[in-house]
Amino acid sequence: MKTEKTITGEVDPDVLDYTVGDDPVLDMDLVTWDCLGTAAHVTMLSEMPVTPPVVTKEEAVLVRKALGDVIAAAKAGNFTIEESDQDVHMAVERRLTEVLGDLGKKIHTGRSRNDQVAVDVRLHIKDQLHGLMAEIAALAHSLVAFGRAHDRVPMVGRTHLQPAMPSSVGVWATGHAEMILDQSVNLEAAYAMNDLCPLGSAAGYGVPLPLDRRRTSDLLGFARPLHNVFGASMARGEDEAALLSALAQLMAVLSRLAEDVILFSMPEFGYFTLPRAYCTGSSIMPQKYNPDVLELVRSKTAQVLGLATASLSLLHAMPGGYNRDLQDCKGLYMKGIAITRTTLRILAKFVDGMGVDEARLRAGFIPGVFATDVALRKVASGTPWREAYHQVRDNLEALSAEDPDAAVAAKTHEGATSGLDWDMYEARIDGLSAKSSALAAAFEAKRVALLGC
Repeated sequence: MKTEKTITGEVDPDVLDYTVGDDPVLDMDLVTWDCLGTAAHVTMLSEMPVTPPVVTKEEAVLVRKALGDVIAAAKAGNFTIEESDQDVHMAVERRLTEVLGDLGKKIHTGRSRNDQVAVDVRLHIKDQLHGLMAEIAALAHSLVAFGRAHDRVPMVGRTHLQPAMPSSVGVWATGHAEMILDQSVNLEAAYAMNDLCPLGSAAGYGVPLPLDRRRTSDLLGFARPLHNVFGASMARGEDEAALLSALAQLMAVLSRLAEDVILFSMPEFGYFTLPRAYCTGSSIMPQKYNPDVLELVRSKTAQVLGLATASLSLLHAMPGGYNRDLQDCKGLYMKGIAITRTTLRILAKFVDGMGVDEARLRAGFIPGVFATDVALRKVASGTPWREAYHQVRDNLEALSAEDPDAAVAAKTHEGATSGLDWDMYEARIDGLSAKSSALAAAFEAKRVALLGC
């Protein structure tokens, strides 16, 4: 029987190909994080109170330098993960052994690929979430700027897509901005769940060595270790699924924004004009400028919803402990975060290029739009609500003289057309941006302290 040699033994080539899957490609995104996790682990090993030391402090310095070289080689395109390596962990170990000899063979002491990939993914997620939060803030800023520029421009508010009550472009834009900002709560919860270090749990049952798990956690910038080694093993996959669920909710909010812009830019509405640089044409119809970007937001939302469902489906009947099914969570998460971050960036550009047609917005105000406002004016003059309701409903033609601008100006309570708190929006956006920057800077400081690069 033909077999292929790997670092962990001889394997049938078809079995190797099936079990390795996309890891040689996906794991290239984990090279930096695998090296960072290894640097923390080797540092801890060099401080471990055993005689003789597993790794000396001088040897740990050599390993950390070699790991920095691996990162540089990967960035330059001079580091690859072979199928015989199976994954990034074995590829890095192979390279260190080539460079450092027997010292490279020591780096796996006290850990398993289970806790190794778990820490790699968590470090990758931390880095991605710093960028994601900044991109949420950027899109919210674009929407708030759009709303502020057209603050009091009247816009028909709709329910069931039918004309309902007077509103404004300011309310429309900041309503979407607020929904997007609110999704940061879910993402911060996912961040907190992710900010726990699994390293040192090995295959889920610990090791008979005096590992200092808190030391490695601190070196990597985690809040604390995942305490229970069995729980740390099972948390893999759960972490990715929690994040994908938060991403799915965010994408659902972005999809509603995209659908609104598609509808309100149709010629039948004509409220918004689309930036031509972000629209595509037709191969046969010269006049066409299609909102393909916005349509793809809907499609990509469906993909992320599917990825979240796939991750939970993968986990729901799995027994405790490590199972190879978990390997597939990595690709689901990586695809989901990439789609979401790209969507945020594209939508911010789109909103920045949108225009407003005030004439078309005002033309949408048919008399019935003012019905509720007029009925409430009657209530303010002493007419019981239900009586005012019927009086207005039976005389809608009398509302043709109502003024959209006056209707917008009349609503002064919090969050209404003349009650928007622009300072609050800016403070929320600035706060999210500042938090993202501070977390990213602290994380980068940990990386530099470990690897010096």
